[in-house]
Amino acid sequence: MSEVPPELSSLRRSIDNIDAALIHLLAERFKATQKVGILKAYEALPPADPAREEEQIARLRVLAEDSGLDPVFAEKFLAFVVAEVIRHHEAIADATRE
Repeated sequence: MSEVPPELSSLRRSIDNIDAALIHLLAERFKATQKVGILKAYEALPPADPAREEEQIARLRVLAEDSGLDPVFAEKFLAFVVAEVIRHHEAIADATRE
């Protein structure tokens, strides 16, 4: 097997660092959304907030465009994250009703 060029190794290290940062950021985001879920359950609010989600999609599409990221990809990614958050909020609400 041939040796990996130094530039490729450097780029891969950068990608690994970015991946680690993304995981840490997602963990922090989910810690915050867990608190939101608890508050929503306590206040008997619904797990999903379509108006807020719509605002977030519009805001993140603009951020994606400004950053040179495909806004369709950004929207799909956000939809995936929001679906998981809603699932957590539903579980929290169910647990508080028991």
